[in-house]
Amino acid sequence: QVQLVESGGGSVQDGESLRLSCAASGYTFPTAGMGWFRQAPGKEREGVACISIKNVTLYTKSVRGRFTISRDNAKKALYLQMNNLKPEDSGMYYCGTAVTGGGCFLMPSNVDYFGQGTQVTVSS
Repeated sequence: QVQLVESGGGSVQDGESLRLSCAASGYTFPTAGMGWFRQAPGKEREGVACISIKNVTLYTKSVRGRFTISRDNAKKALYLQMNNLKPEDSGMYYCGTAVTGGGCFLMPSNVDYFGQGTQVTVSS
């Protein structure tokens, strides 16, 4: 079965960096679009960054220039490098995949599977 396992979250100060990782299994990773999503308490889940099978990337406006998404098909892994973190970046971060589609997607409704999430907390 499809499994997505996130890691790398933590508590940091304003301006610091974190690198999230997502280990995928149970499907053909190189042919699936991937994305990172986050959800803050009391808010809806939102798309943060996505990457297609052709390495086309998209970012939500608030993280452009600070976050970088990448994938390693040989390792079946997805990454999110987060620099200059801000308190408003805090939330649970989820890895997501559309196993039947290779595009880049920021809408959670396009996701077939999510991982269990990793918590990111940024203090001012």
